Amino acid sequence: MQSYRKELWFNIPGRRAFINITPEVNKCLQESGIKEGLILVNAMHITASVFINDDESGLHQDYEDWLERLAPHEPISHYRHNQTGEDNGDAHLKRQIMGREVVVAITEGSMDFGPWEQIFYGEFDGGRHKRVLVKIIGD
Repeated sequence: MQSYRKELWFNIPGRRAFINITPEVNKCLQESGIKEGLILVNAMHITASVFINDDESGLHQDYEDWLERLAPHEPISHYRHNQTGEDNGDAHLKRQIMGREVVVAITEGSMDFGPWEQIFYGEFDGGRHKRVLVKIIGD
């Protein structure tokens, strides 16, 4: 069995964003040479997410609206976490909802996706460097 590891780095200037990282993950798969196995893609920061869904702008805006209703950024005094001097209590909750990682099967050197599926990096507290781990194992 082979193993491949790479970190993808992001610095989103705004507070929130959804970035399609499927091309970067696919590049990692090609670099690995692995034809059969699994890819783990996970956010290595507690206010960011990795998830799979459709790359459609209306859906992304629906996510943005839905997440803001569930965990609004303001008032920041609403979150006990922010009493530590932070202002990102909402970002921790948004990450919890959207998830930390995804696992994708590899078959014949390609990611096994359903129709329209893509991998996304979700940023909920931007403005600094954060990383995503890509770990591929297989043959």
